[in-house]
Amino acid sequence: MSPDALELELERLHAAAFGWALACCAGDRAAAEDALQASYLKILDQSARFDGRASFRTWLFGVVRRTAAEQWRRAALRRLLPLAVLEAAPDGRPDPAVALARAEATRRLEAALASLSRRQREVLHLVFYQDLSIAEAAAVAGISVGTARTHYERGKTALRRLLKEEPQ
Repeated sequence: MSPDALELELERLHAAAFGWALACCAGDRAAAEDALQASYLKILDQSARFDGRASFRTWLFGVVRRTAAEQWRRAALRRLLPLAVLEAAPDGRPDPAVALARAEATRRLEAALASLSRRQREVLHLVFYQDLSIAEAAAVAGISVGTARTHYERGKTALRRLLKEEPQ
């Protein structure tokens, strides 16, 4: 793929890639921006190369996922190092003004999603929010199609059950 075509594809998929980066970074906008920027750098300096074995979108989401995981590991190591200056770790809670504006249904959905396993959340996000097939989601997550299908079905079943329960 030529550098110009590569840049055009990255521009075309930027919004979806940022949404996936947010999901990979547990909603932390700054971490998602950093992960996406680092992913783009890897792609443009060709340390991550598209070989055509999957769709460009699937490949890009895989690069973003691995980059976000690398950054999370590095941050965790920095926090564990002795005498390191501890950075304020994001607690994952949304801004209070935003939380007040959200509807009860949204809060229940977030709580239900949080109770799912990481893999179930990833597969559901890729299929529902990023409009990937289960096979493409499996490629992004680095798991088999059968495993992705299992996480997809179990995640949907668990969400359905959790959302039918009375709010506490």
